[in-house]
Amino acid sequence: MPVSELGPERLRMVCDPGCFPYQTTDEVPPLEGMIGQERAMRAMEFGLKVRNPGYNIYMAGVPGTGKTTYAQDLVGRVARTQKAPDDWCYVYNFDDPDRPVAIRLPTGKGAEFQRDMEELVADLKVHIPRVFESADYEQQRAETMGKYQSRISEVLRGLVERARAEGFALQQTAAGFLVAPLVQGQPITSEQYQELPEPVRREIEEKGTQVQEWISEAQRQVRLLEKEARGAIRALEQRIARVAVGPLIERLQEKWRDFPIVVNYLSRVEEDVRENLEEFRTSEQETPSLPLPFLPPRQERESAVLRYRVNLLVNNAGAQGAPVVVETNPTYYNLFGGVEYRSHMGVMVTDFTMIRGGAMHRANGGYLILQARDVLVNPGAWDGLKRALKNRSIQIENMAEQFRLIPTRTLRPEPIPLDVKIILVGNPLLHMLLHYYDEDFRKFFKIKADFDTEMPRNDENLEGYFRFLSSLCRREGIRHLDRSAVAKVVEYSSRLAGSQKKLSTRFNEVVEVVYEANVWAEAEGSPVIGAAHISKAIEEKVYRSNRIEEKIREMIAEGKILVDVDGTAVGQVNGLSVLQVGDYAFGKPSRITARTFLGEEGVVNIERETEMSGNIHTKGVLILGGYLGGKYAQDKPLSLSARLVFEQTYEEVEGDSASSTELYALLSSLSGLPLRQDLAVTGSVNQNGEIQPIGGVNEKIEGFYAVCKVKGLTGRQGVLIPHQNVDDLMLKEEVVEAVRAGKFHIYAIRTVDEGIELLTGGPAGTRQPDGSYQEGTVHHLVDNKLREMAEKLSAFGGAGRGRPRGNRRLQRAGDRPADPPDEE
Repeated sequence: MPVSELGPERLRMVCDPGCFPYQTTDEVPPLEGMIGQERAMRAMEFGLKVRNPGYNIYMAGVPGTGKTTYAQDLVGRVARTQKAPDDWCYVYNFDDPDRPVAIRLPTGKGAEFQRDMEELVADLKVHIPRVFESADYEQQRAETMGKYQSRISEVLRGLVERARAEGFALQQTAAGFLVAPLVQGQPITSEQYQELPEPVRREIEEKGTQVQEWISEAQRQVRLLEKEARGAIRALEQRIARVAVGPLIERLQEKWRDFPIVVNYLSRVEEDVRENLEEFRTSEQETPSLPLPFLPPRQERESAVLRYRVNLLVNNAGAQGAPVVVETNPTYYNLFGGVEYRSHMGVMVTDFTMIRGGAMHRANGGYLILQARDVLVNPGAWDGLKRALKNRSIQIENMAEQFRLIPTRTLRPEPIPLDVKIILVGNPLLHMLLHYYDEDFRKFFKIKADFDTEMPRNDENLEGYFRFLSSLCRREGIRHLDRSAVAKVVEYSSRLAGSQKKLSTRFNEVVEVVYEANVWAEAEGSPVIGAAHISKAIEEKVYRSNRIEEKIREMIAEGKILVDVDGTAVGQVNGLSVLQVGDYAFGKPSRITARTFLGEEGVVNIERETEMSGNIHTKGVLILGGYLGGKYAQDKPLSLSARLVFEQTYEEVEGDSASSTELYALLSSLSGLPLRQDLAVTGSVNQNGEIQPIGGVNEKIEGFYAVCKVKGLTGRQGVLIPHQNVDDLMLKEEVVEAVRAGKFHIYAIRTVDEGIELLTGGPAGTRQPDGSYQEGTVHHLVDNKLREMAEKLSAFGGAGRGRPRGNRRLQRAGDRPADPPDEE
């Protein structure tokens, strides 16, 4: 089959503006949903329908394909059809204060319950002091105290009378009773006591012991009466408090009778209020001011009644459907909440009102969208997320507690049941790594929405692109595009996709060009963005990034980097590679040379020997040995030593796209036929001599064209590419016009034979029935050269046997360099 030179119409798929029935994007409705992602969209829609545990979604795709925007839009539409979830509150646990109780209430009821409790506390602060300041309470208290005071007085009066009857006077003091003996009805002093006869003193002492026993018994009775008095006063206060508190609590219990947990909580509040009446009895006007550093009285009282507040953790009042939460900073505390602390008199303290919820609480009953990488890099976030999904509950706990050697006492809020759909957005590599190395990932993220980077270039998707651009202009408030500009965007999209039959779904890069084109249209005062503005934006975008490319081209033009674009040379050919500098890729021609000589080392890749070759490039060079052996060593040994090298390369060489180029250099060196230097070659080769497709074909062709342009176009220059890459061509318009004018040529080849014929200008040759090749063909010359080398090596009696250092190194790509041969 003859080699086909490609015409200009095959080098770029031009988009005809006339294929669009609209003049500008302002005439079409905005895009709803997504275009070109049928597989991912079906996965997303199915994943959102499944409510069973573990059916969370991982959206896999490269950045810039619109995953997050699509997720928010689709999930938002689904969430609006669902009911809003319940509210969640934390209240004081009267049985175990360190474990606040979680209360679940219908949507909007949480805020109402919080207000009711605030009003209850306010009412208690008014009603309780009022009833205890009333005349009725004072009268009952006085009567109760009077009754017990009379009984105490009676006991003390009886004690005094009995002591006087025995000849003793009693005097009550703060420390107890003073006992003084009486003589003739009058107390005597210590001196007088000592002057009394011994029998009298002995009698007084005996009676004094009896009196002390009476005093102890009287004191016991007084203490019992005082205790009874306190109990009676307490009972009185409880009865009075019930009058003040009971109706308020009963009113709330009646209001919340459909929620037993609230009714029970209110009962405990009533009990606690009646047990702690002193916190309410003192009015603000009667509270004395205390000097620093003590807490101000009002704040002290507020702190005392803090336990009656309601901590509204999740408030869904006013929510339209299920919540959709996008957490852009998924730290542990932002996801799961935590317990905050405040400084009080030099000590960090907390209480249940300082419990704060996180994104998981806000998304409970709905959807939570997270960036996978952000979750993984934040300490504790990924493990916490898996723990919550596994337990199906949200446990609020501070991270510091997990790392302390000595546990400290802190709050342990009751866990909240979890019902949420997690949507992780990340790249395919993260999905693969998590799938292989995290056994829990497969259990919790059963749905994979795989986003492609390209889509077919058909009428449906072209219409979708038009509507997508309309949506962009409306959303961002920029100028609309006319249809010629849309056509240029479509061509740019195909260039990004690297195919005439595809469109790119990396919408971020497309959007950037539209943004920049809008600036150029504004500078010109144009009401719409036209094709010239899109072209200008693309050119300027390239110019901002191609400094390195221009420097390399300049060095080639000055002869500092040796690349010939005219004439012929033996064992030398122009190869093409792609360099990636950040977000910019460009083609770079390189001189590839081959030298062959007697020996048994085989084909030695100099880049491999110097550890500058990647594994794929090394594999491509090894394939050359298979091709040479299969083609020429069926009737003789392959006795050959050869060296292959990319000249003037100072970075690692990777990829097999130059393997056919290296083979041409070898064949030229063996045959002695010179190769055209005005042609550059790209394409990998297999052991059968078939040319295989490569990547970066547009950048490679444009890179060689730019060098030829700098050094002077002759009309003979061109590039050989694999025929499978023809559909991938989306070349710059300048290159297309050069081909149209006959100044540059592009050839699509299928086999090594087609390529060698173009490069040498002679026939490749085919094998005859006797195993030989036609006289004067490339294969005939190579076959003769190899036969001659084998005979010479044999004639030398194995002098070149040596240790096959090169072959040994190349047979295993992972081997370290072999030891040098022993010196003799």
